[in-house]
Amino acid sequence: MTVPPPIVAPSILAADFARLAEEVRAVEDAADWLHVDVMDNHFVPNLTIGLPVVQSLRAVTALPFDVHLMIEDPRRWAPGYADAGAYNVTFHAEACDDPVALAKDLRSAGAKAGLAIDRDTPIEPYLDLLPSFDTLLIMTIKAGFGGQRFLPQLLDKVRAARRHVDAGHLELRIEVDGGIAADTIEQAAAAGADAFVAGTAVYGAADPAEAVRHLRALAERAAPGA
Repeated sequence: MTVPPPIVAPSILAADFARLAEEVRAVEDAADWLHVDVMDNHFVPNLTIGLPVVQSLRAVTALPFDVHLMIEDPRRWAPGYADAGAYNVTFHAEACDDPVALAKDLRSAGAKAGLAIDRDTPIEPYLDLLPSFDTLLIMTIKAGFGGQRFLPQLLDKVRAARRHVDAGHLELRIEVDGGIAADTIEQAAAAGADAFVAGTAVYGAADPAEAVRHLRALAERAAPGA
């Protein structure tokens, strides 16, 4: 099993929305990516930030934006996030009838393309699409709300994806999102994940930057072959 160095992406869904710029700067020296959850109250029942907030935050930080679109009709909206300067734009397989075409559009717009798989979606039908993507985001909760409990049984999808990526020698980040904290990140890393979204575990800590560093150290220690 070949796993690249881990990436930790704090999720601003858990940050103080009244102080977003400050909250972003609090992790700027420690985080690898900044995870931005976009929810539309249709694909998922929650409603969060959208494109104007991403455009505003882009001006205050150099961190790469890892945008996770939990929205209907990503073909319509996703390229706008690439145009706004997102490093990686991930959309849900369940919301798109032609994921490969949208991945091409995102890459043409200058972003990396990510495919997200929700809790109840089998991963097997999407494995052959992975050469068209840069990131595979596997939900370890049900998409739509922060603060949920990590579901370890969903790591079977991570293991299947890691086997497929390694067998095909693909350049692909396997990202996990949901309940990632100091007591769960090692399980996810051992299963083959190499990018980790952490919300409450970072922004609920007294020192968010130190929390990011601690999570990365745990993931490094638990990674296969470490």
